[in-house]
Amino acid sequence: MNVSTILIILLIGAFATYFSGDKLASKVALLFSLAALGCSIVLLNNYNAGENISVINSWITQPKISFALNADGLGLAMVLLTAALTPIIIFSSFGNEYKNSKNFYALILFMSFAMTGTFLASDGLLYYIFWELALIPIYFIALIWGNGDAEERRKAVIKFFIYTLAGSLFMLTAFIYLYQKAGSFLIEDLYKVNLSACEQFWIFLAFFLAYAIKIPIIPFHTWQANVYQKAPTVGTMLLSGIMLKMGLYSVLRWQLPLAPIAAKEYMYIFIALGIAGVIYGSIVALRQKDLKKLLAYSSLAHVGLIAAGSYTLTLDGFRGAVMQMIAHGFVVVGLFFAAEVIFRRYETREIEEMGGIRAQSPKFTSMFLILVLASVALPSTFNFVGEFTVLYSLSQVNIWFAILGGTTIILGAYYMLRMFQHVMLGETNSKAFADVTLNEGISFAVIIAVLLFFGFYPKPITDLITPSLENILQVINKN
Repeated sequence: MNVSTILIILLIGAFATYFSGDKLASKVALLFSLAALGCSIVLLNNYNAGENISVINSWITQPKISFALNADGLGLAMVLLTAALTPIIIFSSFGNEYKNSKNFYALILFMSFAMTGTFLASDGLLYYIFWELALIPIYFIALIWGNGDAEERRKAVIKFFIYTLAGSLFMLTAFIYLYQKAGSFLIEDLYKVNLSACEQFWIFLAFFLAYAIKIPIIPFHTWQANVYQKAPTVGTMLLSGIMLKMGLYSVLRWQLPLAPIAAKEYMYIFIALGIAGVIYGSIVALRQKDLKKLLAYSSLAHVGLIAAGSYTLTLDGFRGAVMQMIAHGFVVVGLFFAAEVIFRRYETREIEEMGGIRAQSPKFTSMFLILVLASVALPSTFNFVGEFTVLYSLSQVNIWFAILGGTTIILGAYYMLRMFQHVMLGETNSKAFADVTLNEGISFAVIIAVLLFFGFYPKPITDLITPSLENILQVINKN
């Protein structure tokens, strides 16, 4: 078995879901997503056993393009994140009804297929194709099944689509330039290209524009909050839990090794941009009255810290960033699902209209509190491992970066606990709040189990990703 198997399962699953009809679509999609998760676990075991599960085949002769999928520890970690979150996201949607559900669930699987391909591709043009393919399903998911006024939703989604597509064109231009130098799009050939400092600056900037929009890093974040708010919760989970990780992953895989001189020269600027996102996202989150928007700006703050860790060019920074990517993926999906559970009962996302949930639903309150504490990086949660490692790496570059980056913990604790107080405590809302259903409880339990298990024992992930990150650092330090 090789890594193309998981792509085949997801692609066949997307078509099977579409042709299964509206009544069976959700169950078929869940079945195929679980099959993809099982396949990813088998691939991980084969990888750990020393088996070569990568794929490389000639695809197009002129220009020279290969169907190349490389499965190293970093790529497998992101594939496992995608494979684990996709069934959770699908299962969590069972409490909602969607028109044309066969289209809805088929798009989710197709998006998972494209994102998985992005994490595995080791040919630049193949990577670009998967990168752009992931944009198509989320565009339709947000546009057709989104929330709020249709015209406002359309404007927000089109802005996101055009903004992201425009940034990606700079990356495509960089790949074409590199191909002319290397005669190949294979990543190992691109790594060997000797570029001047000036050439590296423009390559670095071209990739940065694509990734800064996708992550997003300020000042390229203006699309995020509105799209997160207008998209259906499933779309928001896909965007925040997995899709933004494509940009963070690509910084490590493509941007830094391809332009290491520029990465070293401008390191302080890009770390500062990441930390600015931490502070900005936290301050704006304090002012939010809509629960989904608050969580959107909270996510902006957390990914700003991850980006800052990635640009430290240290092993601790890389390792902490990847750990935090995975932890953030689970916790943000859990938090947005909690917001959806509240919306199902109260039919509002306004924080001021909530309250008194603890007295009516102690189980939900307990699970929501664990997610909130994980979000603020309480020790013994997975997020603490990633954030502490990132802050330690920032201190190696400049202690002030660590101090400013640490504001994410202080400000995050303030606005998240204040939100919890308004939503869960206080006077009871006039509407009754039923306790969590079995399906909802299972979704929360799985997410919380992952956050606590790897909070106490992160070694399996660090052992998986460290060799790949060391290889990336070696490529960077050769220049």
